[in-house]
Amino acid sequence: MITTKHRLGITFSLLLLCIAIPLTSFAQSIEEKFDTLLQEKYKPDGPGATVLVTKQGKIIYHKAFGLANIELQVPMKSNNVFEIGSITKQFTSVAILMLMEQGKLTIQDEITKFIPDYPTHGKKITIHHLLNHTSGIKSYTSMNLSEIAAKDMTPTELINYFKNEPMDFDPGEKWLYNNSGYIILGFIIEKISGQSYEDFVEQNIFTPLAMNNSCYGSKREVIKNRASGYQTREGYVNSAYLSMTLPYAAGSLMSTVEDLHKWQNAVNTNVLVKAETIKKAFQNTTLNNGKPTYYGYGWSVNEIRGIPTIEHGGGIFGYTSYQIYIPEEDVHVAILTNCNCNSPTDITIRIAAIAIDKPYGKEKITDVSISTLKKLTGVYEFEDGAIRSISIKDGQLYSQRDAGKKFKIFPKAENTFFFEDSFSEILFKTDGKKPEAIFKNRAKESKGFKTNAPIPADKKAITVSEDILSQYAGIYQIKEGFDLTISLENGQLISQATGQKSFKIYPESETVFFVKEFSASLEFIKENNKVVRAVLDQGGQKTPVKRID
Repeated sequence: MITTKHRLGITFSLLLLCIAIPLTSFAQSIEEKFDTLLQEKYKPDGPGATVLVTKQGKIIYHKAFGLANIELQVPMKSNNVFEIGSITKQFTSVAILMLMEQGKLTIQDEITKFIPDYPTHGKKITIHHLLNHTSGIKSYTSMNLSEIAAKDMTPTELINYFKNEPMDFDPGEKWLYNNSGYIILGFIIEKISGQSYEDFVEQNIFTPLAMNNSCYGSKREVIKNRASGYQTREGYVNSAYLSMTLPYAAGSLMSTVEDLHKWQNAVNTNVLVKAETIKKAFQNTTLNNGKPTYYGYGWSVNEIRGIPTIEHGGGIFGYTSYQIYIPEEDVHVAILTNCNCNSPTDITIRIAAIAIDKPYGKEKITDVSISTLKKLTGVYEFEDGAIRSISIKDGQLYSQRDAGKKFKIFPKAENTFFFEDSFSEILFKTDGKKPEAIFKNRAKESKGFKTNAPIPADKKAITVSEDILSQYAGIYQIKEGFDLTISLENGQLISQATGQKSFKIYPESETVFFVKEFSASLEFIKENNKVVRAVLDQGGQKTPVKRID
């Protein structure tokens, strides 16, 4: 006989079962979505990646893809160790904030307090400016890094290498990513603490947090589970040598995705610094004119579908990395890779969006009349210097930046358009005297106004013989470890920069070639009837590249 009490028990059990089934289904579904994205990007026979996703502090996904060592065909493992590049900046930032809490410095201290002879050209450069990339100091990685790449240097020698360069702008006037600022921060940490940067981070961060697989990078030491680093140059090659004294406090640390999870948890729970202190690192700092930088102290400030995020990436010879944290949802995603060739930035963002059930690429297209579309066409000049042409063909609206590729844009509302397979949108406003457009890439916005300029005609390729084209095939060095490879395939020249996608280049003359996908051209230069170099013109900046093959 089944009593009322038993019936209630059975009913409750069935209810639990009904609840459990959708949750399990969702878990399988989200794992499959992650798998699909990652397996497509990181193939089993090439350099790979380790991936970790957490929600409410618990790991919900932790896998490895591809190879940790191509030569030995060693599969990637989820506990492989990587150089994390500029994610190092988070650790440097927190180290500075720890010293601030100890009363040993303030964020508004001028750098001459610690380096009295630093040539500031009469400008007030503070620790704040170093932390958020607004100092105006020349970044040493924009100089000729190849001449020092293999050289071991002390922090003082490294500072001396760039300190006499002209400043790029006055402190606080602009935002420009700057590795030199974090070199100076490392020096300040050493001077105040009396420890090397390596020892300070090891003793005050790695050891207390049990980040047992993290360390200051070394090419000489044997590091257990290290994933080998690769670059691309007509196939995969071992990454170029870089002395780990050079990235220093800007990019020298090594870690695993699991240790980065421990790090994120410690940051969230105020293990190292107080809540009000770490909040400074996550603030969207502003320039002197009040405009946002979209950067705090060691973290960039962004959003996913309107939900705030803090995040950062890293790129160093042979390795790329990205991690993102969504405070409102308590979701953390970290991806580490062992090649410059397959950046994890976009896929990290997409995985984070899926984890909070706000995936990209699901926008619904709205019907908009042809007459409305035609009103939006024209050339718009934006405050960030970009020129965008909005054109229409066969009822489809296109956006083209400068002389680059035309991208289809689709209406999700009458005046709001999204880019295919992208995070970007354009919002048009036509109700004022002067039509305007706002270009959005996640949190970042740039306003533009319609000009009277005509929409430029498409560049047209001419025919050039294969005999001439074959003269251009070769390797051209942009800088140490970063080359442009030109190859000839079936009568078509192909260009590929180290770690990037390949693009067809088309002749507009016998020596000048253009790219259809973005605004760039390449002019080949001959001496004594032999091609010896080229000039890359991209974004209005001309860069000479020497032929090295």
